[in-house]
Amino acid sequence: MNATGAKNRTSNVNAGEHFDIEIPDTAHQISSDSWFQVAFVLTTGINNAYVLGYSGTVMVPLGWVGGVIGLILASAISLYANILVAKLHEFGGKRHIRYRDLAGFIYGRKAYCVTWGLQYVNLFMINCGFIILAGSALKAVYVLFRDDHTMKLPYFIAIAGLVCAVFAIGVPHLSALGIWLGVSTILSLIYIIVAMVLSVKDGVKTPHSRDYEIQGSPTSKLFTITAAAANLVFVFNTGMLPEIQATVKQPVVKNMVKALYFQFTLGLLPMYAVMFIGYWAYGSSTSTYLLNNVNGPVWVKALANISAFLQTVICLHIFASPTYEYMDTKFGIKGGTFVLKNLMFRIMARGGYLAVSTLLSALLPFVGDFMSLTGAVSTIPLTFILANHMYYKAKNDKLNTMQKLWHWLNVVFFSLMSVAATIAALRLIVVDSKNFHVFADL
Repeated sequence: MNATGAKNRTSNVNAGEHFDIEIPDTAHQISSDSWFQVAFVLTTGINNAYVLGYSGTVMVPLGWVGGVIGLILASAISLYANILVAKLHEFGGKRHIRYRDLAGFIYGRKAYCVTWGLQYVNLFMINCGFIILAGSALKAVYVLFRDDHTMKLPYFIAIAGLVCAVFAIGVPHLSALGIWLGVSTILSLIYIIVAMVLSVKDGVKTPHSRDYEIQGSPTSKLFTITAAAANLVFVFNTGMLPEIQATVKQPVVKNMVKALYFQFTLGLLPMYAVMFIGYWAYGSSTSTYLLNNVNGPVWVKALANISAFLQTVICLHIFASPTYEYMDTKFGIKGGTFVLKNLMFRIMARGGYLAVSTLLSALLPFVGDFMSLTGAVSTIPLTFILANHMYYKAKNDKLNTMQKLWHWLNVVFFSLMSVAATIAALRLIVVDSKNFHVFADL
């Protein structure tokens, strides 16, 4: 299927109501990638520079027992939920290339709009976190050579936002990443290997000076553990599975399931390794950016930070692609990257989107809090609540009583978890906002 500017109209009759939803075709490429390339997109997404923060944002608040058990459960449940969504990609004899299209086909227009809003909030906050990470990596390189406090974190966040915009203008759509996925994999391996090797070196040198106790009062522990549970969900999920699945060749369900199994087996190993080794080496003092903890040659640390910065630029493009796809399709932007009309539009549209993202990132540069709030407000509803209920709704006549009860149990449990995690994440942001001023130099 090639991109066109035409629009399709889909209808759904449900419980006596008739919904008529206009779903545009896409200006981006679909059905062009192998399952292996899609697996690399998913693996790139899960081993992005956020992994350098998981020791501090997941393991520190949960400890060894809670962290290990939580990660295993979260990975299993996330794989299950993602497979549910993947199996609905061709539900009703139509290919649903966007999350909102699938929700709209099953529920109607209101769900189409709500899902759209949730997804874009989710991706916007993820991208703000990426820009903060990229800025932090640049600042870490600067501090290695000139620790004079002349350049503040907001300046580096602004530079990171500019580089992300240039990359976004030059790479038109998700399938066009191509060789960049290979580059991203190499960059990921560099900062993950450096972080692991230097962490092991530090851990061996100071074997008895680590504290693994969960810090804080009983009340603060409750809130941080709840927020960390949202981080567990954030670790494994993109909130844009149908958009990624849209790029895979037929058979789309079989190929996507293969890509998901790759992501949740081999793809998880680097992330688990750096997360556990980082926490083992530094205990409760582990930073939300692991490369700030490690000791080693300046050039090695600089290489790792530069790799983290560049990989973040590539990864942000993956998570921003649904937004770019919407803008390109809405205004009929297709064809060559450097056609003047396309170039000018992407400079304004993508540049504007990233300018707003960069401003918010510099204003509140609390990456751990962004992770918690994103997981609570949007990732949990999109990945678990909506996935389970959509599958229940779509396959209702094929499910037995126990299967129906299982899906409802998931819906209720994750709804309660979403509310609790949102409250905990907002409390963290309020506390951090009191401790640090806006445009803080963290």
